[in-house]
Amino acid sequence: MRCFFRRAFSCRYYHQLRVFLIAGEPSGDVIGSRLMASLNQLHPFGLKFAGVGGPLMEKQGLTSEFPMDDLSVMGALELLPHLFKLRARLKQTLVAAEIFQPDIVVAIDSKGFSFRVLKQLRAKCMEQQRNIPLSILYVAPSVWAWKGGERQLWKWIGIVDHILCILPFEESLCKQNGLAATFVGHPALEDAFFDSNRANSWTLKWHIEGDKKNFFSSHGLPEGTTLLSLLPGSRLQEVKRMMPIYRETLEILKDDICNLTVTIPTTFSSQLIQKIENEITKWDIPVVLLPGATLKQKYDAFNASVVGLCTSGTIVLQMQLARLPCVVAYRANTITEWLVKRSTQLRYMSLPNILLDAPIIPEAALSDCTPSRLAEMLRRLLCDDALRQEQIFAAEKVLRKLGAVDSERVEACQSGKQITKPSIVAARTILNLFETKG
Repeated sequence: MRCFFRRAFSCRYYHQLRVFLIAGEPSGDVIGSRLMASLNQLHPFGLKFAGVGGPLMEKQGLTSEFPMDDLSVMGALELLPHLFKLRARLKQTLVAAEIFQPDIVVAIDSKGFSFRVLKQLRAKCMEQQRNIPLSILYVAPSVWAWKGGERQLWKWIGIVDHILCILPFEESLCKQNGLAATFVGHPALEDAFFDSNRANSWTLKWHIEGDKKNFFSSHGLPEGTTLLSLLPGSRLQEVKRMMPIYRETLEILKDDICNLTVTIPTTFSSQLIQKIENEITKWDIPVVLLPGATLKQKYDAFNASVVGLCTSGTIVLQMQLARLPCVVAYRANTITEWLVKRSTQLRYMSLPNILLDAPIIPEAALSDCTPSRLAEMLRRLLCDDALRQEQIFAAEKVLRKLGAVDSERVEACQSGKQITKPSIVAARTILNLFETKG
């Protein structure tokens, strides 16, 4: 019987594959779109996509069942007003998956939602005696951040077939807790491939050099402008909470920093763009808004900036790729902050500081995140070249931990081949798992 199913899956591999994806965050949309492109590149027999995603995934052929933003909710108290809608979206997603009958399901983020979809879909397939799709979790739960967090991994046993990890220590952590896993590299590193191969060589660094001159001329910025890149977050709730704090921060800072100007690259979310546009009308400081910024626009802005101020997230690694010194901030509602303080086992919130176990990047988290504190951190960073250089020097150490191992980079340099992109590693892993499933 086992051989029969193995032959059946092997036969299905050489035909069009049906892949159902779930992404609820802008970062997940990026990961999903790159995975879809890589799957298409590696699987010559055609693919059909369905599920939930954003504009980048839709460009790769996905028609989202509903707006991805409906899943972009984080925090205990923040979740409550959205419970009814989330239940409805869960039912809608399950119905869509049952109709689509996927060969492979890839859940990228929105872990609570994705867990319920995968669990109920598996149960429904068993009940109806249908083939259970290969279930993949792309991006492991951040259980390492919480006290007793490893126990949360256990609930995924029997629900997912494989976890694609984006941090090097997560693979062994998953395996120690009974889950098959593969480290595929951090998705942020793939930005380095967007317009060149400069990050592919052992002799060159993980570094994206934007075009400062083009940015200044395109936006009419005079010489002597002190440009600050502001990234308020990719979720609407983050932008609503952080923008007033950032406004007060910059009001304090502008009195000490000559010719201060802010640039704000945003995601493609129309709601988020509208909120930011409404907020900056109240600001008494020049702002260059980049709605739905492309990677080139974003990295040009970073290269033109002296420092960055960002809400904690993947954006911190992007600033490291650009060698842009930054300050990281985060606030939540009172109840969520209380829960975080009781539950976290980390000393830092930004990934570079966590990986290096050192406060290389200034952080202002939770109740410590005040305009006066942020302004002081930015002032020190703007006025102290040694502090900026410390971040710049540390960036390569961080980024090398997240990508191809040194031996692969040496081989790539010697052979003239490219280092394999994280999305290619992920796609190859998924296709190999599907081919051998049985």
